[in-house]
Amino acid sequence: MKANEVLEKYAAEERDFRRTNLRGQSFQGEDLSGADFSEADIRGANFKNAILRESKFCKAKAGLQKRWVIVLLLVSWITSGLSGIIFSLGGELVALMFDSSDVEPQVFSWIALVVIIVLFAVILRQGIGRASAFAFALALAFAVALAVALASASAFAFAFALAVALASAFALAVAVASAFVVALAVAVASTVAFAFVVAVAFTVASAFVVAFPLASGFASAFTVASALLGAYLSWRALKGDPRDAWIRTMAIAFAATGGTSFYKADLTDADFTGAILKSTDLREATITRTCWKKTIKLDQARPGTKYLQYENIRQLLITEQGQNKNFDRLDLRGINLKGTNLQDASFIGTELNRANLQDANLFRAKLVQTSLEGADLTRATLTGAYIEDWGISNTTKLIEIDCDYIFLKLPNKNAPDPQRRPADQERNFEPGEFAKLAQKIPNTVDLIFKDGIDWQTFLKTFQELRVRVESETGELPVIQTIENKGDGAFVIRVKVPEEVDEAEYERKFWAKYKPMLEAKDRKIKLLSEQTEFYSEQIEFIRKDNTRLIGVVETMADKETIRIDKIDKRDQRGAKFNVGGNYVERADSVSSQQSYANQNNYEEADKNIAEAAAEIQQLLNQLSQTNPTTTSKEKMIVVSEVVDQIENNPPLKAKVINALKAGGVEAFKEAINHPLVNVLMAMIEELT
Repeated sequence: MKANEVLEKYAAEERDFRRTNLRGQSFQGEDLSGADFSEADIRGANFKNAILRESKFCKAKAGLQKRWVIVLLLVSWITSGLSGIIFSLGGELVALMFDSSDVEPQVFSWIALVVIIVLFAVILRQGIGRASAFAFALALAFAVALAVALASASAFAFAFALAVALASAFALAVAVASAFVVALAVAVASTVAFAFVVAVAFTVASAFVVAFPLASGFASAFTVASALLGAYLSWRALKGDPRDAWIRTMAIAFAATGGTSFYKADLTDADFTGAILKSTDLREATITRTCWKKTIKLDQARPGTKYLQYENIRQLLITEQGQNKNFDRLDLRGINLKGTNLQDASFIGTELNRANLQDANLFRAKLVQTSLEGADLTRATLTGAYIEDWGISNTTKLIEIDCDYIFLKLPNKNAPDPQRRPADQERNFEPGEFAKLAQKIPNTVDLIFKDGIDWQTFLKTFQELRVRVESETGELPVIQTIENKGDGAFVIRVKVPEEVDEAEYERKFWAKYKPMLEAKDRKIKLLSEQTEFYSEQIEFIRKDNTRLIGVVETMADKETIRIDKIDKRDQRGAKFNVGGNYVERADSVSSQQSYANQNNYEEADKNIAEAAAEIQQLLNQLSQTNPTTTSKEKMIVVSEVVDQIENNPPLKAKVINALKAGGVEAFKEAINHPLVNVLMAMIEELT
């Protein structure tokens, strides 16, 4: 069937193209989503840049057309013939040690034999790549030796240089021959290819041996040994030996040149179950949730740089058996593992975003730090799985999960079943209970603080974003939970309005929080050079302040340093008291400044008293109408007080003047309320 006919039928809503002959047809750039090409012959077909979402290629036959196989055969024969010539020349070169009575040819022959033996040893042990590098080094040595030979006109020097050069060329010839033998094995049946190519090499080599009157049995034996070495290297590369991986890669690329092409095609949710994919180009194709179950010769396709590049993953996709296998830290985004046996498999640090894990058996699987955003785990088995720090989101599907219990940590000698959930060993999850426990609450953002929280900076950042979100949506973000992860690490979950993009909110938070924190740390480090306060205390103080019990009440007591209160005119003999919200100087204040301060004491006290009384009244009113038991509830009350201050310009002015006149400590002492420390941390920045 011609491509135009297929496109016309597709436009007429026909989708069934099973068992059709589409050899050599071009569908480049066409949209054939949902079409069924099962059991079709698509050898040599061009699907470059085509849209083939949800299309079926079950048991389809991809690969090379016959004319391309013939071309590949001819090229391989020619290459093998040339290699045979070089093999025979190598044999004649070595045979000179027996067939010549002159000293120079014998020296020449012995040098060549030693170099070739060394090269063969390197090839067998480390692969042709290392041998080629060694040959290059020998070629460089040849250049130096040739220069010496020409300068000294020494026959021995020239013989040495020429022997090294020919031996190096011989090694490279073996490499080239091996690569094309593999290409031929990929293109046609392996047994026939090997037999035929080796026969051609032997024929040409034998012809040259006969052509030389000085030929000997040793030369023939050496030629045969060289050809066998090339055949062995070809077989080794074809089996996937990493020492000769480049040969196999080059051979597959050569064989796929005229084969079926899915280059840059969109194969999302396509089905290749049982398809033959030899000599198929899959580079840069979108292979999200594509099914490769029971495919044939997938290892002989050109895979590109996505998950198909891994040999163990190709086997996993074909066999659906991954029990006890290690897949740590691989990029498997969009992989289709539906119904796969992954019992006791390890996916530590693995990317499984948008993966299809429906009906997968993940019993006791290690999903530690595994990314599962957008993954579908419908009806998957998760009993006994280790889910420490796994990454799920609202897009992760946990429908009808089969899970009796899970572990929040990896096991060790002291804790073989660490942090089991449910904690009661006699109890298992009820149906649907695990999904409710694990599923991330919609419209929430998890802010993760690994090295402690600077609560003052956090509250300022949260308040600024809170005001902005309210102005845009009419709703306020709310802190839902504060979870202590231990060692100073915390996770704060913020519920945002439905209209707010969660990722954008998180990005804006860190864009504000981190620069503010860095600026604050720079100020502390600068001041530490003038005091006994060590810079190492910054991290210690921050972690000390992140104790969940009473954390908000003490959030700014130890780490806030009011640098603006330091008299910078004369600091000789000054002493600083660092630890509260202030820095004191013992002396060096001018008499005029002291006199002015003394005259303003009464006015300052009056301003502080008036502002403190109004704040006291606000705190009392809100505390009576709102609970203040938990840290979250206290922060809500304090945030409301700050909102009312911000929205009341006269009161805001009083607070600012009071803070400037008497300082934070004086203002704090004038307010008698349990939440005064929390409030001071938030309104201190008003100055």
